[in-house]
Amino acid sequence: MAEKTYNIGVEATMEVIGGKWKAIILCHLRHDTMRSSELRRAIPQITQKMLTQQLRELEADGIVHRHVFNQIPPRVEYSLTDRGESLNKVLNLLCTWGENNIEERRECGEDIKLIHSDDVLAG
Repeated sequence: MAEKTYNIGVEATMEVIGGKWKAIILCHLRHDTMRSSELRRAIPQITQKMLTQQLRELEADGIVHRHVFNQIPPRVEYSLTDRGESLNKVLNLLCTWGENNIEERRECGEDIKLIHSDDVLAG
């Protein structure tokens, strides 16, 4: 295997959680185990194909655990591994920063809203 070189630690982090969807998926999983259909409802803009791909990549990186229940119809749940849990502090800071940024943008007159995942899942 070829040696990898990083110029700064955040490069290694972004290699694992970078892209449009991975951090969003991880933010949803930081509080609870979820099924694929629950994640799709919580992230309505993501396609099923992209969700599956991102979950597989996160699983391959040891961040997400995929638990398949031996039943019919098949049931699959996703949760954070211990390694994934170690990202919670960073994910919480990202979520808080984003919420504060939305509020500041609202105060500047931007028409913007935040739909909490609890609202999406309840609906």
